[in-house]
Amino acid sequence: MKKLTLVLLAIAAVTVSRNVNYHTVISKIRIEKPPEDNSLLLYVGAASKPPTEEVIQQFKKETGIKVDAVFGGSGFVLSQMKLAGKGDIYFPGSSDYIEIAKREKLVYPETEQQVVYLVNAINVQKGNPRNIKTLKDLCRPGIKVAIANPEGVCVGAYAVEILEKNLTKEEIVQFKKNLSNYTESCDKTASAIALKTVDAVIGWSVFQFWNPEAIQTVQLSQNEIVRIGYIPIAVSTYTQNRKLAQQFVNYIMSDKGKAVFKKYNYFATVKEAEKYIGTTKKVGGEYIVPGSWMSK
Repeated sequence: MKKLTLVLLAIAAVTVSRNVNYHTVISKIRIEKPPEDNSLLLYVGAASKPPTEEVIQQFKKETGIKVDAVFGGSGFVLSQMKLAGKGDIYFPGSSDYIEIAKREKLVYPETEQQVVYLVNAINVQKGNPRNIKTLKDLCRPGIKVAIANPEGVCVGAYAVEILEKNLTKEEIVQFKKNLSNYTESCDKTASAIALKTVDAVIGWSVFQFWNPEAIQTVQLSQNEIVRIGYIPIAVSTYTQNRKLAQQFVNYIMSDKGKAVFKKYNYFATVKEAEKYIGTTKKVGGEYIVPGSWMSK
């Protein structure tokens, strides 16, 4: 009987020992979880590039959070985000692409915010050496023009919409003869003027304030402007840290974030944009670019 008791006690000790080791291992596994990633990846339409770069640096300095940004045409960076299957925030240059992102469930619709507003304009070299004053002047023989690629860059789609609304078929033919190239993004559209590779582009009024030493804005007439654009921002459904992504969205929408955009003369409200135009206009929306403009 004594031997049997000793055997039973030995078995119990081994069992307890094994259970202790098992729970110790489980406890260690729980403790050693990798820390939550404290960084953000943004996919950004280049219509907001200068102020967004500045806001990112400001946010990093204040929070210590690392922020990486991929800039480009709004449609192109949306495709990149889908292909990569990652990203915390989608920040396109117009309503057209945020609508696509919402339809494809690539952003959380309830997180969307309208950051600032944009109005189209003709941008020319400083001093306007070719004396371009109207949209129809872009059809004059010998004028070199550029627009952004309308297939994936928001300002290119807006340009096509304006041209299709305001020019005759004959004038569009002449405009296309003058069309030097399609640029890949908003910043490259502005650079085409700054580098003097073309005489004029159809861009945004803010381009002048990106590089005031090289770029001048020629305002379009009230009738020529089709709609007021806006720059939206939303949290991506790919994010692994929705709380942190929302923190950046909130920062962009704060007085500190808005102040940076104001410095570059973006319109803070629809009323400001309407005052610049001189009348009310449709805000946002979508435009389907005709197939005839899909290649240069």
